[in-house]
Amino acid sequence: MLALAVSGAHAAEPPPRAIDDARLAAADSEPGNWLAHGRTWSEQRYSPLAQIHEGNVARLAPAWVYATGETRGHEATPIVVDGVMFVTLPWSIVVALDAATGRELWRHDPGVPRAWGRYACCDVVNRGVAAYQGRVYVGTLDGRLVALDAKTGARAWDVNTIDRSKPYTITGAPRVARGLVFIGNAGAEFGVRGYVSAYDAETGALRWRFYTVPAAPDKPREHKELELAAKTWPKNALWESGLGGTVWDSLAFDPELELLYVGVGNASPYPREVRSPGGGDNLFLSSILALRVTTGELVWHYQTTPRENWDYTATQQMILAELELGGRKRKVLMQAPKNGFFYVLDRATGELLSADKYVDVNWASHVDSKTGRPVETGKGEWKDGAGFVIPGPAGGHNWHPMAFHPGTGLVYIPTYALTYPFHKDAEFRHVPGRFNTGENFPAMQRAVDGYERSLRFCSPTQLTAWDPVKRERVWRVPHASEMHGGTLATAGNLVFHGSGDATLAAYRATDGKLLWEAEAPTAVMAAPVTYAVKGEQFVAVAIGAGGSAGMNFTQLAYENAGFVLAFKLGGTAVLPPRRPRAARPIEAPVTSEAPAVALRGQKLYHQWCMFCHGIGTRSGGLLPDLRFAPRATFENWQEIVIGGTRAEHGMASFADSLSREDADAIRAYVIAQANRRESLLESGAAWLYRNGACVPASWLAD
Repeated sequence: MLALAVSGAHAAEPPPRAIDDARLAAADSEPGNWLAHGRTWSEQRYSPLAQIHEGNVARLAPAWVYATGETRGHEATPIVVDGVMFVTLPWSIVVALDAATGRELWRHDPGVPRAWGRYACCDVVNRGVAAYQGRVYVGTLDGRLVALDAKTGARAWDVNTIDRSKPYTITGAPRVARGLVFIGNAGAEFGVRGYVSAYDAETGALRWRFYTVPAAPDKPREHKELELAAKTWPKNALWESGLGGTVWDSLAFDPELELLYVGVGNASPYPREVRSPGGGDNLFLSSILALRVTTGELVWHYQTTPRENWDYTATQQMILAELELGGRKRKVLMQAPKNGFFYVLDRATGELLSADKYVDVNWASHVDSKTGRPVETGKGEWKDGAGFVIPGPAGGHNWHPMAFHPGTGLVYIPTYALTYPFHKDAEFRHVPGRFNTGENFPAMQRAVDGYERSLRFCSPTQLTAWDPVKRERVWRVPHASEMHGGTLATAGNLVFHGSGDATLAAYRATDGKLLWEAEAPTAVMAAPVTYAVKGEQFVAVAIGAGGSAGMNFTQLAYENAGFVLAFKLGGTAVLPPRRPRAARPIEAPVTSEAPAVALRGQKLYHQWCMFCHGIGTRSGGLLPDLRFAPRATFENWQEIVIGGTRAEHGMASFADSLSREDADAIRAYVIAQANRRESLLESGAAWLYRNGACVPASWLAD
């Protein structure tokens, strides 16, 4: 199959053709390209190329290296069309590269205000573009959808997709079909209302919009489906929070059924008794929606986690496939959302075909096959103050793409084994623009004290091979880092997967045996792709540490830098070396502030600063670890935090949210952390090893 694909491309070398619906529908006939986010509309991330296979993958070596010049998280899946690669970088920057050499053809910076980074819960990342009708489409961190000329990078149009008075962001990749560009948004943790939109690919005009949660009862219903949703919300819901339900990642399109599948995110705030005190399932939070592609009309919905309570999004990748179940072929949708259950649904009707635990789960015992509802155990409850839940808010599987291999019949899932100590904030009230999850983060900080030291005994991430027909795990490869990457499956009986250990590896698809590994300069979070140019198969991936894990728990031992790496058999390029991080002295002054001031600063820090600078000021290293800030930072604290003197570098002014006294209290807390004040560093939970996961000792008694 590969010989036909690459020899044809090598012999004819036809001029580039625009991507249209016919070409996307027939993407399997072009194995040398990677035309869509998941290679095809089915989002399987499987390639029929087999020039690189289990017998020769050990000869894989670097073909070229492109330095992006960016030092934040790189999460994009490249698109490759007729020898040109399109890939996004942090801050929604788009670059076009020669896919054979890595030479930059053009670069477009959409001009995201760096201060907008204060609204990004999980780094200023972007997961890719869509190529369609001679253009490249990208969603920007500050909520715009931009169309670029695919040949030159020139801007064709630029439309705003959000209410700019609210803290929305876009980090997901657009999808395209039927002359439309589809995009969602993020920001639930900050308190926004979710929706997915369809824009005219030619003009940028809004064609339809589907809201995932209703507005307050005194507001109009934008479309009829919200009447159904409203019945599952009480009148005393926390309407001012926006309620969440953002569509921040996965979308998939079925051209036969003309359905767009939409993964819906988590609640705002998290605690259900705060957000929805009168009860109700809270549609369409944590749901999969099937919408008419041209109108946005709802055909069916399935809610994975009714009355969501743990940041259990259903925004994870949805794979469309055909499986033989019960003796007959079924057209299915498969998803491994955060809640820890692997779902197989009939994609025409939404009928639940199976739901099984693919990781350890304590919040529910099983999913009832008749009702489709999870049966909760009560072990994950935290309404009375605190509770340990597994999976934690990182999920059993997060945004990192999984792959389906039709030959082995297995789905390859980047999985997590992380518990999480939820602590309820008894004094919570919604504050616009703040981290509004409803958690008591100082209490959580004390609970995870010692967690970093426990990682050497645990396997917080894994590559898991799951059989969706037999409904069981086939094999699993553990990793020691909390960061890991997406997956790629190929006809060469290979699965490629990166990790936060700064490696890209190839495993035998049938049994998980490690066949090849390359040491990268930094963490590999994005999913690899494979393509062919002039008869040669390449494997490429964007690398660069970041995301939620990279900004909080992971302590990088090396300097972070972004690259796109490409490999081929017998490649002769050289990978850049890892650059060890230099030791940094503590320069924080000794403060004379009363302990009560620092304790107040602790709460303010975890409401406004934590998601960039880390839990308890323990930054992963992407942004300044404030414990090691130079003395000048402490001396100019007010100018930075209130005056915004570093806004152009991403440190926005918080004058709209914090008083000068608030800023001083945060400064006192940071200084106390730097000087290891025991009054603020109470001994936390004892973390132990169980089934590959890091769990607190108190949880073992459950």
